[in-house]
Amino acid sequence: MIVLAAAIAAGVFIWRKGVQGVEQTPAPAASSTAGAPAAASSAPVVRHPISDAAPASASTAPLPALEGSDDTVANELAQLGGDGLAGLLLRDQIIPRIVATVDALPRQGVATRILPLRTPQGAFAVNQEDGHFTLAQRNAERYAPYMRVVEQVDASKAVAWYVRYYSLFQQAYRDLGYPRGYFNDRLIAAIDNMLATPQVSGPIELVRPDVYYRYADPSLQSLSAGQKLLLRMGPEQAAKLKAKLREIRAGLVSHSPGQG
Repeated sequence: MIVLAAAIAAGVFIWRKGVQGVEQTPAPAASSTAGAPAAASSAPVVRHPISDAAPASASTAPLPALEGSDDTVANELAQLGGDGLAGLLLRDQIIPRIVATVDALPRQGVATRILPLRTPQGAFAVNQEDGHFTLAQRNAERYAPYMRVVEQVDASKAVAWYVRYYSLFQQAYRDLGYPRGYFNDRLIAAIDNMLATPQVSGPIELVRPDVYYRYADPSLQSLSAGQKLLLRMGPEQAAKLKAKLREIRAGLVSHSPGQG
């Protein structure tokens, strides 16, 4: 979803510029199945069927084809996220980019080339004192434009828009290399992974064994790309993003039997 995309665009860039956890594995291109895991021999169980997830949009206009959807999607996303989102959005392969980004969040790295939004300028900021490194709080300032988009998006409207366009998201997910996969399950898994991010009190210590910084705490170093994002955002912005993600998740599963 675009809320996730807005939140990670700045964070991925900041991290790749200054800190690398494990070797970043490039995510598959939005229009290619190369490098994707092999599909299971049997159809997987769908846990969160989108037909039961939320009410459909009132619009009766036919959906565009995925390959020709960029202009329509960009215009409608601008209405959801305002001028701030319109200025950040990359207007090519929007849905495939969102799908590839969401798919990568629970993994160890997100390739910048798949992001659906522009990334900010600026250097990665680290505090150094007596040979010790800590993550600088001023890094969180670069998230401000993206967090304004997150706060402006109405969760119920975003879910309704996503439900209406779900067939295109599902097609893009299959094109990514998951012919038997179900994208809405992956989206909720990505949200749940981010919501499980541990809270860290006090400065976050870093080490620099080579060119790049890493978390000094191995438990933080092993977190997913989405979880590391929340740590870098700082506790206040992370709390706001988590609250929005909970709203979106509730909208996605509230009408799905046995889920919640």
